[in-house]
Amino acid sequence: MSEILSSLRSLMASHSPPLDALVVPSEDYHQSEYVSARDKRREFVSGFTGSAGLALITKNEARLWTDGRYFLQAIQQLSDEWTLMRMGEDPLVEVWMSDNLSEEANIGVDPWCVSVDTANRWGKAFAKKSQNLIPTTTDLVDEVWKSRPPPEMNPVLVHPLEFAGRSVSEKLKDLRAKLKQESARGLVIAALDEVAWLYNIRGTDVAYCPVVHAFAILTTDSAFLYVDKKKLSDEASEYFKGLGVEVKEYTDVISDVALLASDRLFSSFSSKGEATKDMEIDSEKTDRLWVDPASCCYALYSKLDADKVLLQPSPLSLPKALKNPVELEGLKKAHVRDGAAVVQFLVWLDQQMQELYGASGYFIEAEANKKKPTSENSKLTEVTVSDKLESLRAAKEHFRGLSFPTISSVGSNAAIIHYSPEPEACAEMDPDKIYLCDSGAQYLDGTTDITRTVHFGKPSAHEKDCYTAVLKGHVALGNARFPKGTNGYTLDILARAPLWKYGLDYRHGTGHGVGSYLFVHEGPHQVSFRPSARNVPLQATMTVTDEPGYYEDGNFGIRLENVLVVNNAETEFNFGDKGYLQFEHITWAPYQVKLIDLKQLTREEIDWLNTYHLKCKDILAPFMNRTEMEWLKNATEPVTVLA
Repeated sequence: MSEILSSLRSLMASHSPPLDALVVPSEDYHQSEYVSARDKRREFVSGFTGSAGLALITKNEARLWTDGRYFLQAIQQLSDEWTLMRMGEDPLVEVWMSDNLSEEANIGVDPWCVSVDTANRWGKAFAKKSQNLIPTTTDLVDEVWKSRPPPEMNPVLVHPLEFAGRSVSEKLKDLRAKLKQESARGLVIAALDEVAWLYNIRGTDVAYCPVVHAFAILTTDSAFLYVDKKKLSDEASEYFKGLGVEVKEYTDVISDVALLASDRLFSSFSSKGEATKDMEIDSEKTDRLWVDPASCCYALYSKLDADKVLLQPSPLSLPKALKNPVELEGLKKAHVRDGAAVVQFLVWLDQQMQELYGASGYFIEAEANKKKPTSENSKLTEVTVSDKLESLRAAKEHFRGLSFPTISSVGSNAAIIHYSPEPEACAEMDPDKIYLCDSGAQYLDGTTDITRTVHFGKPSAHEKDCYTAVLKGHVALGNARFPKGTNGYTLDILARAPLWKYGLDYRHGTGHGVGSYLFVHEGPHQVSFRPSARNVPLQATMTVTDEPGYYEDGNFGIRLENVLVVNNAETEFNFGDKGYLQFEHITWAPYQVKLIDLKQLTREEIDWLNTYHLKCKDILAPFMNRTEMEWLKNATEPVTVLA
């Protein structure tokens, strides 16, 4: 790390103008949460591998900002040269820079890796001391990173209509109607999942995310895709030709944005093809161009006339979040197959923990007999059991890979919210410690995300209290009924209240949207304590996770997670004529009864648990063999509380 920082500081000093600080974001040119190997610049300079964070390098300091999911991980991974800045506790990065850097300081950043929103926010913060945000002409990290991986060269895949549910021409027609509504003549699309969703394409350019590195531009009568053409098969080329979508090289996007700004961007298809047929917008000529300030990079925005830009959330974000009937059906089927894999994994793991480690097992609450595996090859680690789960998923129909790195964590590692085990440094399974597994998969018909926390020995009373509180919050949110127009900020308290009763809490949001064979984290809605959760109300056909947790540093972590679908609710009354909504669980895997203090559950909660477990058994039964079915019957046996 010392050599990297020294090299960067040398480049900062020789830059024109010289830089007093360099910001290294986590994001790529599309402001993605998960990025490809060659775009992990912040990880390269800092050694911190979490998906969220920002590095700041000054002449004599190096600081890293990250959120509560990663505090423990960052402490472990950062060298002594780095100072951890805890988001939500320490000053924001722009506040720190404004307060601690000198007047007229020059602060460099790659304009491709910072959003319009962020650049504008920083600019305002820097104004009070006449500090300057300097867009670098090249990425200084890339100049230092001699072993940077090559660009991904994976094919563009056409996503069949049988899984997409809506044609490209339908989506484009709706999108152009929104342009007309906002008096805009064009839209720059930078978010990778939005490009994929709009054109019904997928790819493998980013691990765990079925997307291709591409931009798109849409006007009232033309549609463009910017992608490395070497990724296009003859079939894909014909597909876009049939749609009337003009395909151009990935690197052409910046010059074409400039042409768009001057109204000189034209398609060779003109108004031909399915994408433009009968969709011309008869409206007065407008000069406004629509840009999503959260996903569009500053490099592209700088080519536009700021006075003629509509800075507004993408018109694709909400339609993508509102699943069509085909997507909903696919998501439900994918979650059934995925739940079957999770149960088969738990059956296997239960047996292995008993045979190899002398554990009392999933059902019996007793101390382990301290048995150890007879050989190094037979021992179970966080990675080997995670690999087993992946193999069980891979055997399921339509499997295309994992949706994020599996969080397979034992004991104190489970307290690291987004822990990622490494083969050479992971923990061995332990029958006397909690095991948390947060995992998911990509299937052609849907994306999954599920967390279960289990114990194969004798959990302590405190662990049971914490698990029960997390479960109560999980059930409370999942059972909520609420008026239309309610946002996730309002609902977040339902999942936290049982923990608050004990003075406990967790440092992450409670729920995020889930894509349809797309990103596992999808907006624009969320269930969270963060103010941004106020921005978009929950609506019918959205998906959202329900995942409260509790994490005790150095000891254990607990999280329970299901994916929910938002549905219309039938209520006895309809105050204010608003209409009401409710949730439907589509994740299927049992909760470990051994970890629940049943005396703390209400009658309603017990009834819900029994009903869910009964559905779980019936829905997953077709996928189980005799041994697995016997285990599932035991795991879903109705519970009662003795007076």
